[in-house]
Amino acid sequence: MKTLQNHILIYDKDCPMCNIYSKGFIKAGMLDENGREAFSEISPETKNKIDFHRSKNEIALIDTKNNKVIYGLESLLTIIGNSFPSLEKIARIKPFHWFFQRLYKFVSYNRKQIISSVKDLTEDNCVPDFNLKYRIFYLGFVLMFSAYVLGFFNQRLFPDFKNNFGLEFFICCMQIVWQGTFMGIYLKHRIWDYLGNMMTVSLLGTLLLIPALFFDFNQIFYFIYFAIVVFIMFLEHLRRCRILKFGIIPTVSWMLFRITFGAVLLYIVLN
Repeated sequence: MKTLQNHILIYDKDCPMCNIYSKGFIKAGMLDENGREAFSEISPETKNKIDFHRSKNEIALIDTKNNKVIYGLESLLTIIGNSFPSLEKIARIKPFHWFFQRLYKFVSYNRKQIISSVKDLTEDNCVPDFNLKYRIFYLGFVLMFSAYVLGFFNQRLFPDFKNNFGLEFFICCMQIVWQGTFMGIYLKHRIWDYLGNMMTVSLLGTLLLIPALFFDFNQIFYFIYFAIVVFIMFLEHLRRCRILKFGIIPTVSWMLFRITFGAVLLYIVLN
């Protein structure tokens, strides 16, 4: 593996995804041992070289020899391209580059909603700017994915119930409306941070439901399994609200929604 010499990658230490892939570059020999530096621990000298604000949104790569800095997807392509030139060439083809550029921003602008940290509220945090377009895109992605999977899982809970994607989509939309309305009053300017974290809890629950779809168990098993998944979601919702100092009210409201619409869905199925 060809090592990219005289370069330092500025990564978000509190983001597990950033931590894993930047460490992976070093272990693979794509960057040297001193080829990365945590954003929260950068020296004054390094801080003067980078656009400090931009580095929160797009990972910075410093060329220490030529004293140049590149950001975001370009940083990753430079590192990857140094070891795999053909992959970089493919990624730079216009349609692919357009897609990867948006994918990078989608993950970057939502990474603190995907994985929250207690350090997100500190002064030296690496929290990206709020981007309404990519936040709505994230909410929409999780909404569609969750509704699709829940439609299949409900067939296991209620064998006579058809895979009604429309109903599940409506319920998922109502969850956003319910929490957005009440929590918007309570959390005010932090409502988008909450909604992002709430939908990550939904995404977690959806992913946990998928393995059970590959097997054919009895109805009782699926009810128990679903209850366990909801309990895990409850604990994760509670944990995130505690980390972000939202208090207990969002979790109470979230549970009220689950109970209310769960009862409505059960009534529809039984009647």
